[in-house]
Order: sequence, then structure tokens, then C-alpha cells
Amino acid sequence: MNNKVKQIATLSLAFFSIALIAKENVENPNATLVVNTKVAAGCTPSTSQTDLDVNNVRTTIMAGGDMWWNLADARYEIPKGSNKHSMFAGALWIGGVDDGGQLKVAAMTYRQSGNDFWAGPLNTSNATISADECNKWDTHFKLERSDVEEYVANFGDPVYMLNIPSSILDWPAHPFPNSPPGQDEFLAPFFDVNGNGVYEPYDGDYPDYNITGTNDDAKLFGDQTLFWIFNDKGNIHTESEADPLGLEIHAQAFGFAADNEVNDMTFYNYKIINRSTLPLNDTYFGQWVDADLGYYLDDYVGCDVGLGLGFCYNGDAEDEGATGYGFNPPAIGVDFFQGPIADAGDGIDNDRDGVVDEEGEQIIMSKFVYYNNDFTVTGNPESGTDIYNYLRGIWKDNVPMTYGGDGHGGGTGTTTELCDFMFPGTSDADFPGQEWTEVTAGNIAADRRFLQSAGPFTLEAGAVNTITTGVVWARAKSGGQTASIQLLKIYDREAQALFDNNFNILNGPDAPDVTVRELDRELIFTLSNSGTSNNINQSYAEKDPYITKPANLLTDSAYTFQGYVVYQLKDATVSATNLDDPDQARLIYRSDIKDNVIGILNQYLDPILGVYTPIEEVQAVLSEGVIGSVNEGIEFSFQISDDKFALGNTRLVNHKTYYFMSLAYGYNRAEENASPYDVNAIDYDGRNQPYIAGRRNIKVYSAIPHFIEPENGGTTLNSSYGDGVQLTRLEGQGNGGMSLELTKQTVNEILTS
Repeated sequence: MNNKVKQIATLSLAFFSIALIAKENVENPNATLVVNTKVAAGCTPSTSQTDLDVNNVRTTIMAGGDMWWNLADARYEIPKGSNKHSMFAGALWIGGVDDGGQLKVAAMTYRQSGNDFWAGPLNTSNATISADECNKWDTHFKLERSDVEEYVANFGDPVYMLNIPSSILDWPAHPFPNSPPGQDEFLAPFFDVNGNGVYEPYDGDYPDYNITGTNDDAKLFGDQTLFWIFNDKGNIHTESEADPLGLEIHAQAFGFAADNEVNDMTFYNYKIINRSTLPLNDTYFGQWVDADLGYYLDDYVGCDVGLGLGFCYNGDAEDEGATGYGFNPPAIGVDFFQGPIADAGDGIDNDRDGVVDEEGEQIIMSKFVYYNNDFTVTGNPESGTDIYNYLRGIWKDNVPMTYGGDGHGGGTGTTTELCDFMFPGTSDADFPGQEWTEVTAGNIAADRRFLQSAGPFTLEAGAVNTITTGVVWARAKSGGQTASIQLLKIYDREAQALFDNNFNILNGPDAPDVTVRELDRELIFTLSNSGTSNNINQSYAEKDPYITKPANLLTDSAYTFQGYVVYQLKDATVSATNLDDPDQARLIYRSDIKDNVIGILNQYLDPILGVYTPIEEVQAVLSEGVIGSVNEGIEFSFQISDDKFALGNTRLVNHKTYYFMSLAYGYNRAEENASPYDVNAIDYDGRNQPYIAGRRNIKVYSAIPHFIEPENGGTTLNSSYGDGVQLTRLEGQGNGGMSLELTKQTVNEILTS
């Protein structure tokens, strides 16, 4: 929806100058202007905007319950740096009915009518907050996990203790100084080293990541994390015009850097606390999504019931226009990983595992609703009642959703049978053998939004619920938009497995630090591992959590270090996800340890054919023009003088910027001949993947060849890379353990004597 000016009514110039933004691009002829007078000392709308940008996604997160936009334009850019966006906006929707029959709703769309959420934590006894506190908390707290890892590794070092990052020192574990009494004593989660209940970073406490590998109950995730707190009691609800619930929400958005599909994912975790003293009945939690996939007027949506996945895809094989993705467009989806806990004895199989009324049963996606961008009975919600109806799968005219067609009794394939999920394809078990998509319904591709909800349940006073969602993106290289949908579902199973493992992602060996010496039309590279690397002295070893059989860490269940690769990149925007694309990255160097592993094959599920395809991640021989060696031991430096992307004369050009990226990779012997493994899911896309690339410390390095004499006072180097002293043995049996190379003739004499 870039440049979507979503106008709803004609306003005077004076009023329009203070209006924040309009929300719909379809005018409502029956709209009436509702002006709400704010209560005394009421909170003002949140203005904080912070980017989550750790991987191949750059997206803007707001502090007022909405995200993926900047109050005007789409801000879910993927690939990062491409100026292509796949989302326009998203927000939590929550609704229920109190014992007196009063509807209570908190929701956000485009802030046209106003707000239902404000920044900051509530008073625990009366669920209130002052305007000053809202202003204090109108911010995000941004963490880099690497900073926390460095803190743990260097704690106690006198120099480091003088330079602890402000993100750790200012972590909001407790209420701000001078805050009024009544806020919860514990806010942002932290690891309490001495167990005294006080966050003390100078005494070893730190934000609650699982840094040591032993903190399995860690509450923070990702390589980069945004944390913020918001509520629905800071003012009257001008978006839904419904009564507030009294909710305090501790939120985090996070992502992981990787060289695979995880690099294109983002995740969201919400700890929702009911500060009200009264219960709420028939409550639903929902994730509202306005998905704009590139060019926004040619989209379809759908869902996969078993995966708990709602998704958006292009209506044809080409996403047109300057904002479009072109041919073979991607698909994007939102997975509802974790929902509220169901009421005991409700008689519903809330997690659809075939067992009814399990203890602590979790509600996963229980409704999927699509609505149109208009003001018909199947269009944009106009009140709290409409929002609550959509959470329950009911249209604005109180007609329940029906299977087929447009879900309201019209269109191709319509029925009178009630249903819970719109456009599920063939994934709805309640309608076996039947297919319902936007294509079968005869819809015209256009602007789309959808809602996933979980409920009903009773939201008790003081109850704490956790909602976790993830955004997954996939783009098949062939097969059009249909192939991207299938690939999206494969990647979503990967995301689900990551959630099931409490986001304890496999790291792989950390990428080495790269130092580049710039010379006249040549570059010399040196690889090294810093003190916080997991691969110092090539010592990386990591157990695969998906292999459940008992095994020794360093033998048949672990990945261990195998080698290094370095790529030249087309430009600075290329990410680790694109290293297998020769138009964007080309291998220039490889070196691996000396053993019997000379080539490594991984198997992946083909989204079109549905079969496992072997992919040669590491070839048995070096391709032409690649520097290094195979199976001959690690070399930590190399020289290049050619541009892999040049046509004609390939020699490096002075004063031109070149871009590079290095990875380390590991090998798992248990995976080499293993059957595809099952991650506790019937149709999980089990893989045989003995190869793993490291996902941390991956950086884009730039280098500019140039004359160096002016930098050295005119001094000229009279040696070249690789020059050294040749040694001839006069007596003795070797070189005394010194790291000096003997001539080949001397080596032969030693071996034959």
C-alpha cells in the first residue's frame, strides 16, 4: 500500500492539518465524524518507531500496538535494501464480554479513528496509568544478543566494566526511577545471577537470553530483540469505541541472522496480563494483518489449518510495477504458534491433536477471516462489535461464516454449512476432499487483509497469557506463485520447529573476522576468530537438538567445524540468503580441514515435485577460478586480483569498491547417511542435512584496491604475497617445530631418510 492515501471523509483543511492519517482507500458515504473528548491527563498516542533489521528483513515496529508501517507507508522491506515490501500493517485484536454483558475490545488498524493502545505498564491494583508514565515508556529497548554474549564473556574485566553497553545498563527490568508506586516490580525479563530479585548489571545480571546454554527458561529470543510495554487503559478507545479491558502487554519482536530461510523470518511474542479485577468471558485473541505483497492490488489470501498459517500470495505469475516483485513472486504468511490456555472441560479439541480437554490445552488458530476493503457487510469493521464479530468468524450483519464462495452465501461454490476457516485450500478436516480458495471462489485479485484468532476462553482477573506469532517469507525460483505457497509451507514447518525448541537455534560455526589489505589492483585477505567466537582454534562443536538418540557430543550427533568460504558480492545489499544465486554472489575462496570429507550433500524437499532433492553444498573439487584447496588443511590467508563479476578484462580496478562475505561451515557425520528425521510432527519436512553454515558474525566487507606508496611515505614493497625464506636442511631431522616452510626437496629427503 505504498502511497495509499486511505481517505474516508472530506474534512476541512483546519481539521485535516491535525488528523494523523486516514485508513481506508474506499470512501464510506455513511461515515459520521465521531469526536471523543479525552479524559483528564489522558495519554497521547504513541509515536515511537524502531526498526527490526538484524537479517534480510527491515521492518518498523510501533510502540502503540501496531507494526510493519510508519503511519503512512509499508515498512516490511524484504529483501532488505530492495525497497520492496510484503506487509503494510498489523496489530493485536482482543475482545470479550464481561459478566454484565458489556462488550470490551482493544484493537488497532490504521489510527484513523484513534487509538486503543498506549505505551507503558499499568498500576497493578487499579489498572491505571498517568500521561507522564505513558510518555516515559513511549520507546523501544533494542538489544543485540552479541552485546550480551560479550558481556557474559568479559564480565569482571576492569576495562570492559567501564564500557558496558547502555542497552544492558538501561534494561527496564524494574519501573523507572521516580515512577509512581503500584507498577509491577518485575518488568523486562533478566537473568538474576545472585537470585536477590534486583537487576544489577555491575554484579553480573543481564537481559534474559539463554547465553550459557543452561537457561532453558530464558524469556528473550533472537539475535536482535526489541522490547516494549503497552496497555489499553491510557485513554478512551477511539479506534473500536468499546470499553477497555485493562490489559498490560509486554512485547518483543525479534529475528535471527542465518544463511537459510530463517534469515527471511521475524517473530513476535506478547505476554498479556489482565490487570482488571473482573473476568472476561468468550474472549478471543487475534492477529490482524494487512498484507501488501509488493504491488498491493493483485493479491490473494488463504490459510493452512493444520499449520495454523495465514498467508498472502500474488494473484498471477507476475507482480507488476515498480513496487512489485516481478515474475515468480514470493508468498508471505503469519503463523499463530502459541495462543491462550483453554478453559478446563470446554469440550473442544483446541490444539487439534485428536485429544479433547487436555490439561493446560493451548488454543491455536481457531478462526481465519478475510474481509474486503469496502464498507459492505463483509468489509472494513466500523465498530467494536464488528471487530469482535470478526474475531468470532461472524460478518458485520451477524451472519456466521459459511463454507465456499465469499463465505457469506454468495459466489462460486457457496454452501450453507458453517465453517471456521476461509480459503483453507484442502486443509480443513471438517470438509474432507473439498477445496476452497480465492481462485475456486472466482475472486478478482485485489487489496487484501486477514485475521487469525484464538478462542473462546475465559480471561480471568490477573491471568497471564502468552501469544507468539511468526512471519515467514518464501520465493520459489520457478513455478510461479503456486510454488512459492508450497515453499512457504515448508519454511513454516521450519519456523514451527524453531518455536518448539524455544527458539534455541543451531548457530553453526561463527563466521571468521576478515581483514583485507588493499594493494595496487590486488587484495590480500586474512581470516581469524575473535575471543567471543565459538570457533577459536577451529574448535566448534554443536549438538543437533533434532537428533534424539543418545550420542557423544563430538561424534555422531554433533556438527563440528569443517571449513571456510569467502564470496564476492554483486553489491552491499546482498544477504547471506542469496549466496547460492550466481547473479548476486560468487565463490572466490574455500579451505577445509584435512579428513575424508571432500563433498557434502544436503537433501531438501522440493516444493513443486514433493520429493527430496540432494543439493551439493560443498563440492568435492574446487570450481575453476576458486582459490584454496580441498581436504588439505586450513589456510588463513589468500590473495585475489580478479573481479568475478567483470566482463572482458577481469583484473581488479583501483579505486573501485568491491564487496565480500565470509562463512564458516560445519559437518555432522550422523546426518550423512541418516533417514530424513521427524521433529515431532506428522508431516514435518524431515531433512538429511549434514552441512550447516554458521549464521553469526556474518558481515559485508568492502575493499578498495589502490596505490599504497603515498600512505607509506613513498616506500615501495619489494616482495609479493607468498614470498618467504626457503630452508635447506644441513643437519637434524626437521624444523624444530617452528612454523617455517621447508623446500619440497628437503621434505622429500626427510621422508626418505
